[in-house]
Amino acid sequence: MKIIIANKSHASYAEIICQTIEESAKVRGTGIARRTPEYIINKMEKGNAVIALDGEKFAGFCYIETWSHDKYVANSGLIVHPDFRNQGLAKDIKNVIFEHSRKKYPEAKIFGITTGLAVMKINYELGYQPVTFSELTDDEAFWKGCQTCKNYDVLTRTEHKMCLCTGMLYDPEKKKNTKKVEKPKSKFNDKAFQRLKHIKQTLFYKKEKVEKE
Repeated sequence: MKIIIANKSHASYAEIICQTIEESAKVRGTGIARRTPEYIINKMEKGNAVIALDGEKFAGFCYIETWSHDKYVANSGLIVHPDFRNQGLAKDIKNVIFEHSRKKYPEAKIFGITTGLAVMKINYELGYQPVTFSELTDDEAFWKGCQTCKNYDVLTRTEHKMCLCTGMLYDPEKKKNTKKVEKPKSKFNDKAFQRLKHIKQTLFYKKEKVEKE
């Protein structure tokens, strides 16, 4: 298995990447923004993506998006092909794209929004912290990317302040300051995030039901 920075020579994998992302979104029933093959190829050509290959077989993918004039960076579209899941590959891909993002955009804040506990845990171990949506980019282009998510109406109802996703942020400036004083690393509390997700689902779906009645 190799995880490398993708380039235009990997364009032939764009179609299966898009199919895998869309199928995963259907299974999870939550938001993974759909992308076109052309969009994926563009990321590859700019060196803003990593791909995992088992020989010539596609295994996983993730790409970089930049917002607010490169002040914010998102590692998006993290996906692992069903044949290679439950092997720790998602974590390995995330590590590679995270380090690539830090080298290419050293001053940028790296963020993400997700409903997946596995991704939250990986982010947390990399140094991300849960934040409110107000601490993320206010670039409208980013939030438009959520339009293909089934929960987009929740996001619009709350004026981009809250959704079923959890926002997480890695701030390189804060990391510089906290390095001077080492603190015991707290453990990721998946039960707490599960409760948060359940509260959000109950809150928004209950409100939706009331509005329909």
